[in-house]
Amino acid sequence: MKNLFNRTLRCNRKPFATRQSFGVIRNTALFSCSMLLIFLFTGCKKQDMNEPIEADVLSMYSGFSQQTLGELKQASAATAKYRNVDSAIKDGYVDIAVDVEHMGHHFMKSSLVDATFDIRQPEILVYNKNKNGIQELVAVEYAVPLNDPMPQGFTGSADVWDGNAGFQLWLLHAWVWSYNPDGVFNPTNTLVHLH
Repeated sequence: MKNLFNRTLRCNRKPFATRQSFGVIRNTALFSCSMLLIFLFTGCKKQDMNEPIEADVLSMYSGFSQQTLGELKQASAATAKYRNVDSAIKDGYVDIAVDVEHMGHHFMKSSLVDATFDIRQPEILVYNKNKNGIQELVAVEYAVPLNDPMPQGFTGSADVWDGNAGFQLWLLHAWVWSYNPDGVFNPTNTLVHLH
């Protein structure tokens, strides 16, 4: 009787290998579906085809040494987190109510304004609203007190600092986020219309 009972149990149980294979297949299928969903939701961010990404903007400028181009890339990489104006505000940049046609809306971090020129820490971020009313970063701007000597700035002679008596600052724009047909360091950009 005992042998008959044991044989019955063995016949009703699924072999271990079959149960394990089903579990592996089920887990693999769940993992694959999860990865597909993650890919679809993170990889399908729509980009406005009229607006080049940062790398494309910098590639549109010519005539710079590799060192100057590298410095411009440093400026854009350091400010990428500020493409969203809320991130800039959270980090201490304040709307200084300087809204200029062919430039944009200026946000300054006063604690950075000193005699030091630091490519990775622009004192001013310049934004302009897109067609949907969202502020987009278009340029960075460096500011040094006018009573200090004019900074050396970027490598080469292409960057022209403006000694602005009204603001009592040496100012320099770098259009690393929006292409400027008049040059990356030109103070104004004819393609930027104040919104």
